Amino acid sequence: MDVSCPKSTWDQTQSPDNLKPITIPDPLPASLQLQDLKLAPFTELEHAQQKGRLKCSSCGGSRMFFCYTCCCLVGVHQQEIPSVKLPIKIDIIKHPSEVDGKSTAIHAKILSPDDVTIYTYPCIPEYESETNKVVLVFPGPESISVEEMLQRLQDMAATTSTDSPVVEPSPKRRRANEMPEGTQQAEGKASGTKQTQDSATEAEKNGQIETSRACVLQRVVFIDSTWNQTNRIITDERLQALLRVELKTRKTCFWRHQKGSPDTYLATIEAVYYFLKDYHELCLRQEYTGQYDNLMYFYSFLHTLINKAKTTAGKR
Repeated sequence: MDVSCPKSTWDQTQSPDNLKPITIPDPLPASLQLQDLKLAPFTELEHAQQKGRLKCSSCGGSRMFFCYTCCCLVGVHQQEIPSVKLPIKIDIIKHPSEVDGKSTAIHAKILSPDDVTIYTYPCIPEYESETNKVVLVFPGPESISVEEMLQRLQDMAATTSTDSPVVEPSPKRRRANEMPEGTQQAEGKASGTKQTQDSATEAEKNGQIETSRACVLQRVVFIDSTWNQTNRIITDERLQALLRVELKTRKTCFWRHQKGSPDTYLATIEAVYYFLKDYHELCLRQEYTGQYDNLMYFYSFLHTLINKAKTTAGKR
């Protein structure tokens, strides 16, 4: 994928806090959502917390848990931190004026380094040739739900693709009475064999349909900035052709929530997590059993840590 301006080193992989407005509140309190997450043990983070801030070996900055400038762990062993494999690629476009240390997008990059890329605006990948495979998560009058997304992408692919390869049909299975007796025995002569084979074929066909549905979407774009700064990025012509998707049933529990804004403005890591969860259930049509919960690993730990500190200080 081409990027319209060169991406430098790790300094461009950091992103500010991103709050995304959504419209329909989630009936569950956000705090209860965090309690239900299936997370890796926090033992390593607790040990790192006891050590206090340490210098990043790359930039020398004073950091705890990770360096948001170099995108690396600090005082924490990599093997003790969860790694999350995602079903699709995530691109996060950050506003250049935000404070790196307030980023939650960096959580996604550290926990899922192979599937998450963070760009600093105006560096944006060229999505023009992939508009039927990429969506932008952002609210608005033309935004659709996650549930509607795949059908819209399939419709777009059907109207824009004219040179799809023709798939040759599978050769017909020879009937049992056309085969030598030994072959019949190998294939199974019991009366229920054909029904079993037909059922397996049907199941395989259904599986192929679900795989096809899932493969339509390959990449999701998130904007990482405060709400007041999103206009500069969202109006960029390079993003105008992308289908927009809106998360509609979630509340934030971000400790740096913008004053005066509704609790339906999500932090970046919240938006990434909730999108993937909805995608898994509504698009892949699979039971969600916590596959992406560890994306909230740092977020959940910091949420508890900061709220305890506020309680101790009498600020709540």
